[in-house]
Amino acid sequence: MQRGIACTILRGGSSRGLYFQAADLPTDAPQRNRLLARALGSPDERQIDGLGGAHPLTSKVAIVGPPSRADADVDYLFLQVTPATGAVSDAQNCGNILAGVAPFAVESAMVPAGPEATDVRIHMVNSGSLCVARLETPGGQVRYDGAAAIDGVPGTAAPVMLAFQDTAGASCGELLPTGSSLDVVDGIEVSVVDNGMPVVMLRAEDLGKTGYETPAELEQDESLKRRLEAIRLALGPRVNLGDVTEKTVPKMCLLAGPRAGGTISTRTFIPHRVHQSLGVLGAVSVATACRIPGTVASELAAPVQAGQSLMQIEHPSGALAVELELESLDPVRIGRAALLRTARKLMAGEVFVPSEFWPSES
Repeated sequence: MQRGIACTILRGGSSRGLYFQAADLPTDAPQRNRLLARALGSPDERQIDGLGGAHPLTSKVAIVGPPSRADADVDYLFLQVTPATGAVSDAQNCGNILAGVAPFAVESAMVPAGPEATDVRIHMVNSGSLCVARLETPGGQVRYDGAAAIDGVPGTAAPVMLAFQDTAGASCGELLPTGSSLDVVDGIEVSVVDNGMPVVMLRAEDLGKTGYETPAELEQDESLKRRLEAIRLALGPRVNLGDVTEKTVPKMCLLAGPRAGGTISTRTFIPHRVHQSLGVLGAVSVATACRIPGTVASELAAPVQAGQSLMQIEHPSGALAVELELESLDPVRIGRAALLRTARKLMAGEVFVPSEFWPSES
C-alpha cells in the first residue's frame, strides 16, 4: 500500500525542492521527517527510489502554512535532507528554496494575487526572521517566464525579489558569534558571521588553495576536507551551535580576491559537498563580512566605496548580487539585505510513499 501526498516541485534560485502545505503532513516532527526523507529517496546517496536529485542542492523541502505571527502572510519551514543518510535538519534557512515560497503560496490560495505584482511576507520559521518576496502576477496569475537571469541556472525567468529583515544572529544569536571579527582555530585565521546563515570564512591560500578551483577539484582533496571539518567541529560550541557533527551548519567558505570584477571570490562547503554556486543567505553573510573591519573577508575584498550598497559575490558559476544596507560600524548594525532570485514550477501532483511511513490511524 502507498499513500499520495499533495506536492509541488519548484526550482527556487539555484536549488530544487519539494513544497508541501503544512496541513498535508503529519504534525509529529520525527514522523514527518522520516516520511519526507522517504519521499526524496533517502537514505541512499543516489536517491534512486524517490524524488531527490542525489545532491544536497536537490534534496530540500519547504513546508508552507498559515502564519504564526501577525506581520507575516505565511510560515515557511525549511528542511535539508542528507541524501546518503536520510538525516533531516531544520538548523538553517535556505534562501534559494525561499524564492519558490511566494509562488507556491499564491498558487495554493494562501495569499491573494495582486493585479500586477504581489508581496508575500514570509516568516522563516527556522530563524524567526522575516522576508518580503515580490513576484510578478499579471492578471492575478503567477508569472514564471521573464528576462531575469541568475548565475548557476540556465536560461531566464521572471524575477523574485527577496528583502530580508532582522537576520543578524539568526542561527547563532549574534552577528559575530565568537564575539570577535577574527579568530584562530587549528592555526588558521577564521571569521564567523551569521547574517541569516552562519558561515566560517577562511583564506584559501592559508590552506594551500587559490580559491578559484572547481568544486570537483576541491571535493577530491580529502586532506582539505578533513582539515575544514576539524575546524568546523571545533567552532560549533563556540558559536552556540553545540556539536555540529550531524548538522548542516555552519558552512565553510574559502575566500580569495575577486577575479571577475566582483567584490570577493568564494568556494563554499555545505558542509561536505562544494556548492556549485552560492546560497542566498550565505552570500548575505559573506557580503556582511566584507563590510566589517578586521575580518578575513574585508582584507581580501575589493574596496567598497562610501554609500555603495551593491556587492557582487563571485562563486564557481558566476556571481550573486547582494544589496546590503549598513546602518553603523561601531557597533556593527546591518539594515536591509536584498537579492534577486528566480523560481519555476516544475511539477504539481502527488508524491507516493509506503503507508508504513504514516502514523497509525485510530
